[in-house]
Amino acid sequence: MSTVRVEADKDSGVAVVTLDRPHRLNAVDLEMVHELTGVWRALRFDDSVRAVVLTGSGERAFCTGIDRGVVVPQPSSPYTQDDPLLRIGPKANDLWKPVVAAVRGMACGGAFYLLGESEFVVADASAEFFDPHTAYGMVSAYESMLMAARMPYGEAARMTLMGTAERISARRAHEIGLVSEVTEPGGALAAAVRCAAVIAGYPPEGVQGTVRALWAAREAALAQGFAQAPHLIALGNLPAERQAELFAGRRREFRLR
Repeated sequence: MSTVRVEADKDSGVAVVTLDRPHRLNAVDLEMVHELTGVWRALRFDDSVRAVVLTGSGERAFCTGIDRGVVVPQPSSPYTQDDPLLRIGPKANDLWKPVVAAVRGMACGGAFYLLGESEFVVADASAEFFDPHTAYGMVSAYESMLMAARMPYGEAARMTLMGTAERISARRAHEIGLVSEVTEPGGALAAAVRCAAVIAGYPPEGVQGTVRALWAAREAALAQGFAQAPHLIALGNLPAERQAELFAGRRREFRLR
């Protein structure tokens, strides 16, 4: 069964890409990695689509990162490490059509690979953002780098270091610039589609060139950070069995700010 849905409106030029694993809070498994990669690459060649909205199915979550049940095959060489989430974003697949994210419910951990490669984020009042890595003995590397490019450094540092103890509300996310608009509950998707439809109505060459220019302003710094990420993860991550123990004993209470 498909884990990603794509609905394109030929009249408006907007495609809505929906992460469709609501029973797993839209967590990413290897099938979703494969499908998202295929979706972004297919949209490169579909000239009827001029802007994209990315959202999650259901009310509880936009995306909660990689599915904890996924086993990622790793090469035996100590010099390489495969991170499947590096392939799930539009920019990683050379798509320069604008992507607007619509967030409802939780967005955490690996969700930032997707939010970090979206042009801007629209969230409804239920949205909550957090990064659990440190609480489970893991280094937040790629996620923290992508969020440090979207948020004030202190806010990105607080979110990644506080782990599961805090979540950023939609209101606070708007105050710090992570979110560009907060809607009423259930209204994020419609608001994101409205923005995308306006953008899709403009000449695509200028729009896509602007997207490329905006990304170029961030690309060099991210490339330098990403080059260090595998080493930081290898040095800082606890063994998988210890991570699992910490996850099993995770705290349920948190502060929403």
